[in-house]
Amino acid sequence: MENKERLNLNPDSEEIKVQEENAASEMEATNNEETNLPEENQDALLNENADNVVAEVATEAVIETEPVVVTESITETEPIIDIEPSEPVVEAVPVQTAIASEEDAHTQIHQELLAIDLGSAVEDEEEDDEEIDDSEPDYESFNREQLVELLEKAVSENDIALIKKKVANIRIEFEKLNKIHKEEAFKKYTAEGGEAEAYAPIDDVFEVRFRMAFEKFKQTKARFNEEQEKAKTNNLAFKNQILENLRTLIDSEEPLKKINDEFKALQDSWKNIGMVPKNEVTALWNNYHFLVEKFYDKIRIIKELKDLDLRKNLEAKVSICEKAEDLLVNFTLADSFKKLQQLHEEWKEIGPVPLDKKDEVWERFKAASDQINDRRREYYTGMQEEQNNNYAAKVALCESAEKMIGGNVDSVKQWQDITDQLNELLKVWKSVGPAPRKVNDEVWTRFKGYLDAFFATKKDFFTKLKEQQLNNYNLKLNLCVQAESLKTSNDWSATTKELIRLQKEWKNIGPVPRKQSDKIWKRFRAACDEFFNLKSEFFKHIHHAEDENLALKLSLLKQVQELVLGEDRNANIEMLKDYQRQWLEIGHVPIKDKDKLQNDFRSAVNKHFDTLKMNSQEVSSSNYKQKFESMKDQPEANKIISRERLFLQNKMAKLQEDIKIWENNIGFFANSKNSNMYKAEFEKKIEKAKEELKGIEDKIKILRNA
Repeated sequence: MENKERLNLNPDSEEIKVQEENAASEMEATNNEETNLPEENQDALLNENADNVVAEVATEAVIETEPVVVTESITETEPIIDIEPSEPVVEAVPVQTAIASEEDAHTQIHQELLAIDLGSAVEDEEEDDEEIDDSEPDYESFNREQLVELLEKAVSENDIALIKKKVANIRIEFEKLNKIHKEEAFKKYTAEGGEAEAYAPIDDVFEVRFRMAFEKFKQTKARFNEEQEKAKTNNLAFKNQILENLRTLIDSEEPLKKINDEFKALQDSWKNIGMVPKNEVTALWNNYHFLVEKFYDKIRIIKELKDLDLRKNLEAKVSICEKAEDLLVNFTLADSFKKLQQLHEEWKEIGPVPLDKKDEVWERFKAASDQINDRRREYYTGMQEEQNNNYAAKVALCESAEKMIGGNVDSVKQWQDITDQLNELLKVWKSVGPAPRKVNDEVWTRFKGYLDAFFATKKDFFTKLKEQQLNNYNLKLNLCVQAESLKTSNDWSATTKELIRLQKEWKNIGPVPRKQSDKIWKRFRAACDEFFNLKSEFFKHIHHAEDENLALKLSLLKQVQELVLGEDRNANIEMLKDYQRQWLEIGHVPIKDKDKLQNDFRSAVNKHFDTLKMNSQEVSSSNYKQKFESMKDQPEANKIISRERLFLQNKMAKLQEDIKIWENNIGFFANSKNSNMYKAEFEKKIEKAKEELKGIEDKIKILRNA
């Protein structure tokens, strides 16, 4: 019953790629403000957006559980995203081609080592975040030979990440000791009379062993870096595939729970892949950031559409509550119970409402339903005695029917006489009313058995069915014509009632030939839908008038409450009727004020009627007259009044026929047991019918003058 609104969430993949590239260019142009952040800042940047929608996706999963009517469940949860940090760029330190002095040589070697160590440290921090061994020895206490042995042992390991810091520390300490060693050798040389300019330092065995070990380390490091670059290239391909999967996921029409789980899995995969080539980091990160933002945009839109549906469902259920409450005032017991069942069916079809309103709106509807059911139970409790009397009367009718068909039939006239008598008995049977449920079928089966024994002729069922279906088709075709004549009407109230009446009549007609069923139904439904769509569009623009109507009704209510009646009773009655006409002509007010305003006005008017001592029949006639006088100016007023007059005339004819049957057939019970009780029961029915007949005659007079 509700209109589902949808929003296109699936831009073309090429458009997304262009947007990603533009986003990447803009972000790169601003010196990589986001992608060059530390890992914890990058996570915070994107998780901030995730947190903004996490509550929305969580509440998206909560589906209303409706007591008795419907049961629903809880689904989706919002993933917490983890973002791959960008890789910092480490500039290579150039190696000098010439060494000016021994001190410069030591400085150059130290800088080269720092550059290698810095690159290794950055890469290892990005890739593994391995823990540093806090048990590193104090190398200052070692001599050169011990340091060389430590270095040779360290470089025999292939785990570069594990030994890189140790190698760096050993090298720094070795160079310090080696520098001291060379300075001492230089001093010794000059002290022994050697010329400083002629001094040529010679590498001793420790220096040679150290440089060979360190060269082995650099070769191992080079192989390690080569393998790392291959791994980075593979990681780039994996991450590009994840980006493609994200684009596909954004375009997906799958349920929210499923795409949310897939999104979380892609995030986990992205996090676990590892490093990529440095020149791809910025663009890769920007594209990933762009697609994640786009995914959460989609989540927000879905949530907004869901919230809109929940609000519409709440409005529909509040309307059903008002209709149920109206059944307590303006409908008979039988009609109110029947319409209540229809309202419960509509309730089941509507769907969930906001969680904070679920119990409130259900309790309101349940309270009205309970009141109607309580009234119905009270009514049927009072009917039990009447049904027992009806059972006794039907047993007497069975005895009469048994006597009628028990004799010998010798002539056509006798068959006709008995047929007429049985038909009269059947009329009386129908007018008696139901017996208690546990014996109603039994007594009917007995009575029907006597009739079936007499009326032996059967009709061909399938022939009758075919004829009936053809007749139903003609009836429904006529309803289509009527509905199509009303589909452009702007008399919203009258046309709505008429179309609803046509729809009910449609349901009551019965099936048509199968080959015509879909076609004629679509034709009828199209006509109804066109009118109700026009009506819905119209009423979207009239709510602003409700506030004006509220002010008018409040003013009119104040006039009625402050009214001082005069001495002329008839003039007072006409004045009150005029107030009622004005009230009806004002129009709709905001729904939150409707019930209270209507109750206050009804109480004020009834108070004046009580003062004038009008009986219920007079008040009913007055209200009836006011109702039809108020619709004189409506476009289809004549049609509505004619239909009402025809309904009353048919009802009056039925009552007159029932009265005649009851009066003519009281004699059937003359010879039965408890004849006085049966006679009193039928006299009570006759008296009640005559009172109802008088009320119908008064209403017909009102319609003639309307």
